[in-house]
Amino acid sequence: MNPFRGMWTAIVTPFRGGQLDRPALEQHVERQIAAGVDGLVPCGTTGESPTLSVEEHVEVVATTVRVARQRVPVCAGAGTNCTAKTVELSRRCADAGADGLLLVAPYYNRPSQVGLFQHFAAVARAVRLPIMLYNIPGRCGVEIAIDTIARLHREFPSITAVKHATGSVSGAADLADVSDIAILSGDDPITLPLMSQGAVGVVSVMSNLIPKTVKRLTQAALESRWIDAQLAHREAYGFSKRLLGLDINPIPIKSAAAIKGWCAEEFRLPMCPLAPEARAKLVALLEERDLG
Repeated sequence: MNPFRGMWTAIVTPFRGGQLDRPALEQHVERQIAAGVDGLVPCGTTGESPTLSVEEHVEVVATTVRVARQRVPVCAGAGTNCTAKTVELSRRCADAGADGLLLVAPYYNRPSQVGLFQHFAAVARAVRLPIMLYNIPGRCGVEIAIDTIARLHREFPSITAVKHATGSVSGAADLADVSDIAILSGDDPITLPLMSQGAVGVVSVMSNLIPKTVKRLTQAALESRWIDAQLAHREAYGFSKRLLGLDINPIPIKSAAAIKGWCAEEFRLPMCPLAPEARAKLVALLEERDLG
């Protein structure tokens, strides 16, 4: 059975004064659950995971699990570009109470498909949690090939899903044609096209800000209410594309959350605050959207 279905939020990690802002994180988890999310993903790209120490990483996961209180599942980002470190971090996230793992393809060292297979297989052998692969070649410099994904799912039952962030709708269709692995969108603006090809949900950045709209889209698509899904898509699409286009993720979404008063407008290098012109555009965009 695949536990990854519906609308999952890749949550931001709040900082204040250079430290984790635990109260802001707790409040954001509660806000997300109240909005009806199907699951939470701490310590992904949106959570600035490369800038967290191992202890901070585990604390973010543990805090999310504690506040969620099993009302929604928690899928912890645990991928690195070192297999041994990924196995250890995955074990620690499991010990912290995570319900699943999100494992990004190893970045920078650009392994072969054999290396990718062995990397994910090592985690699947070491940790007894459901695993969602994270295929995002634009960030990692390497793409997990369709055949590799299909083989991993076939040989390891715990590898049940893939976060598809290649930007290719046809790529998702090609994967669905050869494997029954669950596909979730990793790109908010193309969630509806991907779900029309058989994807079963999204790991969303925008749901940090507009969770109810993203939930309406995924729920309608899962229930084959395509007109309703199209309406939700139209409500979210232009707004999402303009906001996410202001800078690299997670800078725009975290800045929007800060403008809303949900966290400090604080990042860790090499992430930097929005340039003044881009921030002014974001403020105008949020005022135009009237998020309340």
